[in-house]
Amino acid sequence: MSTADTRGPVELAVIEFPGSQFNGEILPALTDLVGSGIVQILDLVVVTKEEDGSITSVEITDLGDDVFGEIEGEAGGLLSEDDIAAAGETLSPGSTALAIVWENSWARRLIDAIVGSGGRLVAHDRLDAEAVNEILAEFAES
Repeated sequence: MSTADTRGPVELAVIEFPGSQFNGEILPALTDLVGSGIVQILDLVVVTKEEDGSITSVEITDLGDDVFGEIEGEAGGLLSEDDIAAAGETLSPGSTALAIVWENSWARRLIDAIVGSGGRLVAHDRLDAEAVNEILAEFAES
């Protein structure tokens, strides 16, 4: 298997902007990550939970280039209506979120090397960054 055929780990994140206060600061960071090959955006949906609890969503491809134009690589369609509804349920009323699916494309070369060495991944988990930071801070204090 070559890097061209390899897919890195794929993740889903729902990033809430309480009160729908989206200032766009996330866009340059996403653009940099995509441009440097660290991640590839596979789907991105804007989800809004209205004050009355109703949920609406817009695919990134329907927003036009003036909103997310510099972010390349959206495949779209990976998030189902059920996924979007579940993401919307987690939001506070009056908030907007980005439901984003990305591939950790940085890992492709490592995956190829693991497979090429006869290895296989037998466990993988994500750790909560806040919990890790608290533990590291405790170690630093002792």
